[in-house]
Amino acid sequence: MKDRIKIIICIILGAIILFATIFYVRSTRPLNQAKAEAVTIAEKYADIDKVDKFYWFNRNKTYFTVTGTNTKGQNIIVIIPKSGEKVTVLKNPDGLTENKAKAAAKAVDTTAEIKNAALGIYQDQVVWEVTTSSSKNLNFYLIDFKTGDLVKTISNI
Repeated sequence: MKDRIKIIICIILGAIILFATIFYVRSTRPLNQAKAEAVTIAEKYADIDKVDKFYWFNRNKTYFTVTGTNTKGQNIIVIIPKSGEKVTVLKNPDGLTENKAKAAAKAVDTTAEIKNAALGIYQDQVVWEVTTSSSKNLNFYLIDFKTGDLVKTISNI
């Protein structure tokens, strides 16, 4: 009787682990597919050789951004609209790093916890979107990539 209970418990735990694994793989599939497609486009348009970061940016439009180095060793940023129509390549970009963008958002709201940062295009300018949370609210700060100026704030969501 005790052996039978142990077998049933093992089967149930195995099923839970199996279903959790399947759920995880299926839930991350869109992100992994978008990253793979963005890297392929970045290789084609910018000769990207080494990928450092991938960002998924959603504001008015969706952009996928890949940062890294090209075959000439230059630091590059490749910003790809979801539609794939106009790829933007910034070679040796002179602008805010992800950490500086996060620091700029933290300076606006010192009590906030940084959740995420993504690089994309908003109203024809390259911006960092930094997501923070404080007091059970989400806040979004759009920060100009070149100047570090605050472009837009969306608070208390």
